[in-house]
Amino acid sequence: MTLIWRHLLRPLCLVTSAPRILEMHPFLSLGTSRTSVTKLSLHTKPRMPPCDFMPERYQSLGYNRVLEIHKEHLSPVVTAYFQKPLLLHQGHMEWLFDAEGSRYLDFFSGIVTVSVGHCHPKVNAVAQKQLGRLWHTSTVFFHPPMHEYAEKLAALLPEPLKVIFLVNSGSEANELAMLMARAHSNNIDIISFSLPGFSLLSYSVDQELDPILLLFLLCRGAYHGCSPYTLGLTNVGTYKMELPGGTGCQPTMCPDVFRGPWGGSHCRDSPVQTIRKCSCAPDCCQAKDQYIEQFKDTLSTSVAKSIAGFFAEPIQGVNGVVQYPKGFLKEAFELVRARGGVCIADEVQTGFGRLGSHFWGFQTHDVLPDIVTMAKGIGNGFPMAAVITTPEIAKSLAKCLQHFNTFGGNPMACAIGSAVLEVIKEENLQENSQEVGTYMLLKFAKLRDEFEIVGDVRGKGLMIGIEMVQDKISCRPLPREEVNQIHEDCKHMGLLVGRGSIFSQTFRIAPSMCITKPEVDFAVEVFRSALTQHMERRAK
Repeated sequence: MTLIWRHLLRPLCLVTSAPRILEMHPFLSLGTSRTSVTKLSLHTKPRMPPCDFMPERYQSLGYNRVLEIHKEHLSPVVTAYFQKPLLLHQGHMEWLFDAEGSRYLDFFSGIVTVSVGHCHPKVNAVAQKQLGRLWHTSTVFFHPPMHEYAEKLAALLPEPLKVIFLVNSGSEANELAMLMARAHSNNIDIISFSLPGFSLLSYSVDQELDPILLLFLLCRGAYHGCSPYTLGLTNVGTYKMELPGGTGCQPTMCPDVFRGPWGGSHCRDSPVQTIRKCSCAPDCCQAKDQYIEQFKDTLSTSVAKSIAGFFAEPIQGVNGVVQYPKGFLKEAFELVRARGGVCIADEVQTGFGRLGSHFWGFQTHDVLPDIVTMAKGIGNGFPMAAVITTPEIAKSLAKCLQHFNTFGGNPMACAIGSAVLEVIKEENLQENSQEVGTYMLLKFAKLRDEFEIVGDVRGKGLMIGIEMVQDKISCRPLPREEVNQIHEDCKHMGLLVGRGSIFSQTFRIAPSMCITKPEVDFAVEVFRSALTQHMERRAK
């Protein structure tokens, strides 16, 4: 047991210029005179790649008025990034423009949502045409865009995944998938990932638990939505609450080869492996076997003899782009089906070619789910989602519920969805994700080797995580305030990235699939500059 704990400790003009850097005074109203500062003048700022798009002049609410309205009328939950949140005005492909005219390279694409580029010309044209023809009917009437889209989407999935339920969001799709699993199996228990380590019951009472690593054990895992029903599946501590919700959901250990007790340099399907060594052969992952034993333990001790299903993201998104050992999902699916359950692949972030090698994330694990949920990139930012399943499971749902959705499959969404599929094919965006994503992963891996505070670089295609640590020996998370400053520095240099993991210590990189290698070079140099500045601040 002590040996396992030691393993856990180790892992545990706008067209050509960079955006203007503003002084961090109390928030200024737009239109107030601004003064450039030389905050980053000790370092040469990476030169931003050119953009042939000129944004319109911003003529809406002043910044201070936006703050007042937000404080008075919008949710008090703090979700906005940065000390001075950005007020965005316009987007074009991989670029965003704020109300002050500054340009940013968007490497988070609206939380992994803008798949083919902001305001893509073809998608825009299709949306405008449909807007002038028919906005809404609901499914009590037929309309061609829904049927055309259903045929196109079904053609992209293997048999027998051919029945499509159109909805509006990823949370809604996952709720419907939960209902399908229970209706088809006549069982209740649904399993999703939670612990990245192993049962605390395996510790002797005299062992000292590092409090930070203990939080990792208790709070890291799957994210499948923030609605009352899907909160039961979600096991990221930030999204858990004291009120009851999502009954019948059981957590199982997250097979994380960086933070968990098992895994190392041969275990994940990525051009970049964790720096932690392991004894696995390239074609035989021993870590997978250890995590499967934990999965079996969940089946034996925490759920009924027959279960409803098992939810898994092919790569975890909110949890910090966590990848599982090769072969894990395939064996886990077999165990679930042996208990009468169905297997659900949550493709909300991984689908539509983002991972490069395959169109769907589940295909990278060589598995065939019984239900697939999808959203985000399906509509390039338009509110749209889908659940796809087999005729047999669809009939099981129909026997117990007359499922209806007012806005699901509306003409606007379906026309846009079809245009997105066409752009992905016509512009070879899946292939671009593979080529440019691999290029970027290898570039970021060099930063990991260069900087002590970069603990792990992981991912596949254009879904990448960069986990920040205090040092590579303890792998304790870099404090939030330090990660915040690196995040701010990247923004000041014109790069927008996301955040993930329980302590928000992982940078999430997921640009639109139209991204190019010169833009990757710029992003890597921005990161290098931000990390260098941080190390210099640390030294002082």
